[in-house]
Amino acid sequence: MLRESFTTVLTRNETWRGDSATEPVEAGWASEAVFFVRALRTPVGPMPDVFVEISPDGMHWVREGASVAMPTQENGVAAVRAAHFGNWLRLRGVLPEGSECVVLVTLHLK
Repeated sequence: MLRESFTTVLTRNETWRGDSATEPVEAGWASEAVFFVRALRTPVGPMPDVFVEISPDGMHWVREGASVAMPTQENGVAAVRAAHFGNWLRLRGVLPEGSECVVLVTLHLK
């Protein structure tokens, strides 16, 4: 049996500062998810971890537990996997004051 897969661009050429998150994605049909974060320009300041959040309704969010450090150089890529996530997914980061990063975030589902 051939599994279904789906890729979506969640954030393109957006500058993340402070508390930032992708748009939520309804992904209840998938059994696994991988977020990719690419720095489109050289990040400014320290880069924190970004983390997967899950939601029962796409409005109220909790940390799923998976996280990864943001890329620290232009064209750097980070990836984080999630499984057993219910229905709604997003990626969130809280950057320290003065830090920013222009990102491309994609979500790959199977």
